[in-house]
Amino acid sequence: ADATDLPVLGNGDIWTGDDALRMVRETGCDGVVIGRGCQGRPWLFADIVHAFHGSAERTRPDLDAVIAVIKEHGRQLAAELGEERGVRDLRKHVGWYLKGYPVGGAARGSLMKVSSLAELDAALAAMRERLPEEVPYPGETVEGPRGRAGTPKRPHLPDGWLDSETLTEEQKLLLLSEDAESDVSGG
Repeated sequence: ADATDLPVLGNGDIWTGDDALRMVRETGCDGVVIGRGCQGRPWLFADIVHAFHGSAERTRPDLDAVIAVIKEHGRQLAAELGEERGVRDLRKHVGWYLKGYPVGGAARGSLMKVSSLAELDAALAAMRERLPEEVPYPGETVEGPRGRAGTPKRPHLPDGWLDSETLTEEQKLLLLSEDAESDVSGG
C-alpha cells in the first residue's frame, strides 16, 4: 500500500469485523473486500462497519434470527427469479447459513429438497421443532472458511502482467518462482 497512491483493498480470510481491522492494521490497505466470508452471514457487513467505527457491537444471531434471514432470502430470490428457480438457488446458501448450528444432517437434507416457499417454511419449522427453545450463536465455529477453499493453485498471469515501472527484474522473478506465496483464499 505504501508503494502507490492508488487505493489498495485487502482480501482474504475476513470472517469478522476484527479480521477486517487486522487486515487494515497489518497491511496498511485502505479498505477490505469480502468474498466467501459473507456467504450465509450477511450480518458480517454490519460487524465490519461497527469495527471500523470503534464499536464493540457485533451481530451474533441465534438460530431463530438465522431462520428469519433464510426465509427472507428465499422470498427475495423467488421474487427475482420466480419461486421454483429462486428456492432452488437458495439451497446452496442453506448450508452456509446453518454452519455451526446443531440442526443435524436430516434437517439439512430435507432443506436441500424443497421446491417452494411453502416447503421451505415447513422444513424450517420441522427442523426448529426438534431443537431446544434457545439455540444461540455458535461462536468461532461459524467464523471461518466457506465455499470451495480447495488446494492452492499456481497462478497464471497474462502476458505483460508483470510489466511494471516499479518492479525490478529480481522482484518479477520472485513473483514467478515456485516459492512465491499465492492468495488461495478464493474469496
